[in-house]
Amino acid sequence: MSKLKALLFDVDGTLADTERDGHRVAFNKAFQEAGIDWDWTVEHYGALLTVTGGKERIRYHVENYCQGDAIPEGDLMQFSADLHKRKTYFYLEMLQNGEIPLRVGAERLIKEARAAGYRLAIVTTTTPANVSYLLTATLGKESIDWFEVIAAGDIVPAKKPAPDIYQYAMNKMNLTSADCLAFEDSDNGVRSSVGADLKTLVTINGYTHAQDFSGAILVVDQFGESDQPFTILKGNAGDENYVNLALLEQLHQGI
Repeated sequence: MSKLKALLFDVDGTLADTERDGHRVAFNKAFQEAGIDWDWTVEHYGALLTVTGGKERIRYHVENYCQGDAIPEGDLMQFSADLHKRKTYFYLEMLQNGEIPLRVGAERLIKEARAAGYRLAIVTTTTPANVSYLLTATLGKESIDWFEVIAAGDIVPAKKPAPDIYQYAMNKMNLTSADCLAFEDSDNGVRSSVGADLKTLVTINGYTHAQDFSGAILVVDQFGESDQPFTILKGNAGDENYVNLALLEQLHQGI
């Protein structure tokens, strides 16, 4: 059995609950600025989360929910890219204002893992700028250097649920799936990590609680803390009641 060497973290919904009160709000601000009569409600955005990538969600919305003159004229790819750029501006503004904190237990786990010598990576479909601003706003500017690889955005052509971005990160780190654990929050994320043959721990959120995590080894409602224990939805955490290094070693070894 290989030794656990690296932790590979998804971002949106996993490290921070960014979707409902972050990205969704920023999309709506971009629509309003552009004079587009769209309102992505909490429920509608939940449906759009089946599509990974912000530009891809805009195109999916146009192709599946817009009719007649509501469909933008011209190049849909360029339209989506331009609108997404403004959405990113508003999202980064929210991050800079400290409006999007890390989830319970995330900061502790990252710092414990770093202190213990585990290698860290980010593996996400969100943009590199979103990652950098979130880390800077929550952990400090120096935290960007804690992560050996930040695999983000369009760095690979096929986004999650394709396994490509996990394979990219492991190749960059010269590691195999047997050396790593992945952390995800959604079925698309689990399909991606499991497709890369990675053992995966899931921390659900309000959008993903009812999704299929059959490939995950443990599903909990949060990372948790010693005084804020998680709830186990699937799997076995032994005597542990929050995500810590002892639990990760147990999961990796299949205990």
